[in-house]
Amino acid sequence: MISIAGRAIGAGHPPFVIAEMSGNHDGDLDRALAIVDAVAEAGAHALKLQTYLPDTLTIDADGPAFRIGRRHELWGGETLYRLFERAHTPWEWHEPLFERAAKHGLVAFSSPFDPSAIELLESLGAPAYKIASSEIVDLPLIRMAAATGKPLIISTGMATAEEVCAAVAAAREAGCDEIAVLSCTATYPAPPQESNLAALPLLGALTGCVTGLSDHTPGIGTAVAAVALGACVIEKHVTLSRADGGVDAAFSLEPAELAALVAETERAWQSIGEARIGPKPSEREGLRFRRSLYVVADVRAGDRVTPANVRSIRPAGGLHPDAARLVMGRTFTRDTPKGTPLTWNLI
Repeated sequence: MISIAGRAIGAGHPPFVIAEMSGNHDGDLDRALAIVDAVAEAGAHALKLQTYLPDTLTIDADGPAFRIGRRHELWGGETLYRLFERAHTPWEWHEPLFERAAKHGLVAFSSPFDPSAIELLESLGAPAYKIASSEIVDLPLIRMAAATGKPLIISTGMATAEEVCAAVAAAREAGCDEIAVLSCTATYPAPPQESNLAALPLLGALTGCVTGLSDHTPGIGTAVAAVALGACVIEKHVTLSRADGGVDAAFSLEPAELAALVAETERAWQSIGEARIGPKPSEREGLRFRRSLYVVADVRAGDRVTPANVRSIRPAGGLHPDAARLVMGRTFTRDTPKGTPLTWNLI
C-alpha cells in the first residue's frame, strides 16, 4: 500500500482515479482551469499535469530523428519540438492550477521531465511524482524524484522486465519505499487488444509494488477490466470535449465519461470480493423462496402421497425437491391442510 496526500492506495481500497490534463488545455489557462473544475465534478481523485518545456525535452531540430513518423494517427510528420510547444503546460500556470485543484479537494501532482521541473513542483508542495513511460530509462531523474521522499508512480509503457526492475531499484536506492507501477501501452491512441492486462499480476509479483493502469484506449472498458486484475490506480487523459480537437483529445475522456469511469471502477472493485463459493449475505431472503415439497391439497390420515397433493413449489421449508421420488405412494400419518411444508413426520 502507498499513501498520497493522506489517501490510502492499494489492495483493500477503492481505485485511485487520476485525470491527466496533458495538452488538452490547448494553450488556454481558462480552459485548463475549466478542466480542473470538470475533473472535480466528475469525482476523480487526482489531477495530473506534465511539467516540461520544449527545450528540456528536446532541441529545435528538423532531422528525421526529431520527426514523428508520418503514419502516426495523430501527430504524423510533426517535429518533437513543435509538438511539445503545443502540448506543454506553462510553468506559471502550475500554481493557479494546483490552487484550483486544492479548492476542490483534488490531489494535484505532475510528471517532471528534468531537475528544474522537480524544483518547481517541490516549491508547490507536490505530494507525489509520476514518471512517464519514456522516462523510465532516465534513472538519474527517477533517483532525484525519489530522493524528495514523495511516493512515485512509474508508467511502464515500452519497458522490458529488466528496465522496470532497474527503475524500481533506482527509486528504492534513493529512499523511496512507496511506489506504484502502471501497466501502459505507450501508443496514442492504444488498441485495446495490446493492453495485455493479464500481465498485471505478473507486474506486481515482479516488483512487489502496488499496480495500476495508465490507459490510452478509447472508453472505460479496459480500465474497468484492469481493476478486476488488481489495478489500484487508474490514469486516463481528460478533455472538455473531443470535438474541440487538441493534442490528446482523440484518446481522452469527456467529463461524463470520467464520472462513469470513477463509478464503474469502484463498482468493479466492490465486485471482486473473496475466493469462496456459497450464499452471500444479501441472498438470505432469497433462500426462503427456493423450491421445496409442499402439501398442495387438504389430505386426511391414510391418504396416499400423489402428484396431485404434493408438489415442488416455492417457498422453502419442505423436503428437498429430489425427495419426491422417495415419498410418492407413501401414506399421510395425519390430517394435513393445504400449504403445509412436507416433512418426514407427516408420512
